[in-house]
Amino acid sequence: MSTQKDYYEILGVARGTSIDEIKKSYRKLAMQHHPDRVPEEKKKEAEEKFKEISEAYAVLSDAQKKDLYDKYGHAGIDSRYSTEDIFRGADFSSIFGEGGAFGGIFEDLFSGGGFDIFGGGQSQRRSGGRGKGEDAHLEISVSLENVSTGTEKEITFSRFDACVKCSGTGAEPGSSRKNCSTCGGRGVVSSGMGFINFQQTCPSCQGAGTVIEKVCGFCSGRGRTKSQKAITVKIPAGVATGSVLRMRQEGHYSPGGRGDLFLHINVNHHPLFERDGDTITCKADVSLIKSILGGEIEVPTLSGKVKMKIPQGTQPGTIFRLRGKGLMNLRNKRQGDELVEIQVKVPTKLSSKEKRLIEDWAKLRGEAV
Repeated sequence: MSTQKDYYEILGVARGTSIDEIKKSYRKLAMQHHPDRVPEEKKKEAEEKFKEISEAYAVLSDAQKKDLYDKYGHAGIDSRYSTEDIFRGADFSSIFGEGGAFGGIFEDLFSGGGFDIFGGGQSQRRSGGRGKGEDAHLEISVSLENVSTGTEKEITFSRFDACVKCSGTGAEPGSSRKNCSTCGGRGVVSSGMGFINFQQTCPSCQGAGTVIEKVCGFCSGRGRTKSQKAITVKIPAGVATGSVLRMRQEGHYSPGGRGDLFLHINVNHHPLFERDGDTITCKADVSLIKSILGGEIEVPTLSGKVKMKIPQGTQPGTIFRLRGKGLMNLRNKRQGDELVEIQVKVPTKLSSKEKRLIEDWAKLRGEAV
């Protein structure tokens, strides 16, 4: 056996822990200690740790093996199973496999030949040279008015495109490719110990299995060069700060395919309006006279000013709702509302006549002044 440490201790779980919690703990530790995720000088240590936690998981995730271990400890496992038998039947697919509980996260980690029990299991994948190009990311700012109506923006950004000289092959026109001597044309190289074999993309050919005899002098064999790209982007109504728009195949070029462009939206601060989801709020000044007698005022909206009636006796802080004057909901396309908070403007200077009239009014209401 590779270790005599307690399997529960290795996975950081208590006895009686559910299989879902065991899987969750193993997934976290596997992500942390996988050799492909640590610096070169720590790979050996990571391989040992990865082997240790995988063995613990293989036992504790199997009901029969777990029962033996709970009753007799390592002695029960050692006397019944060989090293290969411990791993045989272990449900790694539910964690690493496509569609499994953690498949989406581990797919990138183990794709291209990362994990292999007994030298089999994972297929040796190659990208036919290099993988899909990187995604590009760009932040763009829009006004609240743009959010209200939707808009189109022309953006210019820097990205990698296919080399104009070699058309993306990385080779000088007329030259050919030859089998990679490092990996023997497999695209991956292997290392490991015992029953666990770690496969990595070949560093010489980057997984292609072949190397260029004479590299392109224009792109130095990379197959791509930087260029400026201008595109028109449609910004839908209702976007918010933090919204991300995905423009498929507008990212960086690579022989394996072009990546996507992700636009990260930032909505500019507005001097009049505050936003709360699909609702916008603003403040409107009302004279003391209109707040008392009622009347009509003009209030701003994102589509221009509109008239709004103020009833008699409107108090400061009263909020009125203008239906359909807010923002469109990005998902259900419903139009939000605008909330208008009333601010009563009290005059700071009065003429002598105005003051006498107010004093007379105060006497009528029985108020001492």
